[in-house]
Amino acid sequence: MQNKSSSPLLVLSSSSPARHALLARLQIPFSIASPDVDETPLPGEPVIAMVERLAEAKAKKSAQQFPDALIIGCDQVGTLDDHVLTKPLSYENAVRQLSLISGRRVRFFTGICLFNAKTLQLQRSVEHYDVFFRRLSEGMIENYLQKEKPLHCAGSFQIEGLGISLISRLQGDDYTTLIGLPLIRLTDMLNKAGWPVP
Repeated sequence: MQNKSSSPLLVLSSSSPARHALLARLQIPFSIASPDVDETPLPGEPVIAMVERLAEAKAKKSAQQFPDALIIGCDQVGTLDDHVLTKPLSYENAVRQLSLISGRRVRFFTGICLFNAKTLQLQRSVEHYDVFFRRLSEGMIENYLQKEKPLHCAGSFQIEGLGISLISRLQGDDYTTLIGLPLIRLTDMLNKAGWPVP
């Protein structure tokens, strides 16, 4: 096992402020990279395969910039039955999504990859977390979107903000999975890679 002073630099390959805040909770030094990766699903690609592939692609993309680093890549999607919930990007799409998930269960899949760019060692996992939504009236949806504006969030809500008010119940092993960086699984991966936490 290495000590952290002799370990590679740790890099979070994500532009998400929520993921930055989550990783900071582990109290280990890290840098941030913003990978430019095409997130378009492949034809017929299952959701689990997609988030796993994209998490790895983001980690490997940042390896070009940090060739000696230990790199964390992540990707997340929400699903309603077999329908993938994307980032709405517009107010109209957000209204449509929240109306669709009203009173229903949404399952979020989060892919995580820890890639050692120097040794090419790779660890991957896909975690899931279930969110059960309240029945949402038009007024609730409009008020929420005006206050939070979650247009770049899968499913059109932010659990770490006012979005919690839209939810009746949560179910899963690690709620940080829902925010986008499964810290329990990541801690296991870091320990295996020689970065003991705590």
